[in-house]
Amino acid sequence: MRKIKAIVFDLGNTLLPFDYSKMINNLNHIEPGLGDFIYKAYWDNYDIHRKFERGEMTEEEFLNFIFNLVDGKIDKATFCKYYSEIFEEDKNVVSLLPILKKNYKLYLLSNTNPIHRKFGYSHYNFLNYFDKLFYSDEIKFLKPEPQIYEYVQNAIRLNPSEILFIDDVENYVNAATNCGWDGIAFKGYEYLIVELKERGIVINQTF
Repeated sequence: MRKIKAIVFDLGNTLLPFDYSKMINNLNHIEPGLGDFIYKAYWDNYDIHRKFERGEMTEEEFLNFIFNLVDGKIDKATFCKYYSEIFEEDKNVVSLLPILKKNYKLYLLSNTNPIHRKFGYSHYNFLNYFDKLFYSDEIKFLKPEPQIYEYVQNAIRLNPSEILFIDDVENYVNAATNCGWDGIAFKGYEYLIVELKERGIVINQTF
């Protein structure tokens, strides 16, 4: 059995489920159909989304793209607010962090952007359990690119066999295991507990 020394968590839809329908509904209240239009345009221009998460586009450049897209129908502050109010803490998964922290180094690895960091989840206290936060826009690589896993591995100075990665996107987990890490494709709290126990990581909680 592997000797795990560090556990690397994904953020969105692992610790923080998110729901873009909240943003859509809020924007639709400003003007009927506005939220649906922005959401569709956002994903139709997926390359913009990826550039923003990779740090190849500044916050101002991204906001100008949105502002021009909607012809100034909403101001940038309002968009940032609604764009970031999509997250909700999974208290069950978060409750594992202080328990795991007793025996393992904890790290966060997220494909994210500066708007979501500042307005979406920076206020969550559970981030303090992590020894270091690795954000794609700062690293300049994205999951599932192998360079992002290599960056983390070099930064925490562990062998790949000593690292466990937990992410809801199976492709991202597969990329980590291809780098030699162990990986769990997150499918909910109860499933995660089973997978941790199979690796000898005992959680003294009931479910």
